[in-house]
Amino acid sequence: MPLSMNKDVFITCAVTGSGGTQDRSPLVPRSPQQIADSAIAAAKAGAAIVHCHVRDPETGKPSRDPLMFREVTERIRDSDTDVVLNLTAGMGGDMVFGPTENPMALSQEGTDMVGASERVQHVAECLPEICTLDCGTMNFAEADYVMTNTPGMLTAMGRMMTDLGVKPEIEAFDTGHLWYAKQLVADGVLESPALVQLCMGVPWGAPDDLNTFMAMVNNVPNDWCFSAFGLGRNQMAYVAAAVLAGGNVRVGLEDNLWLDKGVLAENWQLVERAQNIIENMGARVIGPGEVRAKLGLEKRAPKG
Repeated sequence: MPLSMNKDVFITCAVTGSGGTQDRSPLVPRSPQQIADSAIAAAKAGAAIVHCHVRDPETGKPSRDPLMFREVTERIRDSDTDVVLNLTAGMGGDMVFGPTENPMALSQEGTDMVGASERVQHVAECLPEICTLDCGTMNFAEADYVMTNTPGMLTAMGRMMTDLGVKPEIEAFDTGHLWYAKQLVADGVLESPALVQLCMGVPWGAPDDLNTFMAMVNNVPNDWCFSAFGLGRNQMAYVAAAVLAGGNVRVGLEDNLWLDKGVLAENWQLVERAQNIIENMGARVIGPGEVRAKLGLEKRAPKG
């Protein structure tokens, strides 16, 4: 399809993620207060959406603790900075297999498989405007780790999100994930138009070359809204590529730790650089109010 550049672009900042980055940069936020403060700073720098995971404050390891999600949510909402809140629902689908001759001896270190209700418990309690739905299963970076999202699990989680009035952000790590996302919409599990995040360069999903990226873009229905990111050193290149292809952008420490060679980044700096790229391309960065209107979002308070 011909390129149609996006002239009104929103920036998502992925604040901390669930990868093992906490020991690679002291600037990766760990505690709920650090995560919230970093999200607020990113919003002040131009991010309309903040995508948040939580971590154990002592070790930095990823967590699903609803109380920590609640604290992050309340700190952001109690600040004087308006921003669209996007909470992960990707935790709880991690399976680390045993040795090749005994794969069902699952590793207790890293395996975290729970039911659909538990995976969205914090979403039901915090009621963010957006939460993520990783729309497929894939081999994920490490040798024996599989990110597990079965069709049954995705159907159950998707229905819960829709019933809660929280908009799923479909995380598509490969073309098959987009294929299944369209089926979820056809089945009435997710509402159309849907919101999609194209995740490029995550081992072992879609590689971050432009041919693959455009194959992903061309598989997004015309009336859906998409955003995209690339990992590591290609993060800022994908800011430009996403805008040129008609989409929106994601940056942040979940995906990239570096501002320049040898210079560790903070989230607000990555947002600021993305905004400069977007504006230098002749596009406009839109704020949270326009994003809510564009995506049909409702800002609500958490359950008491």
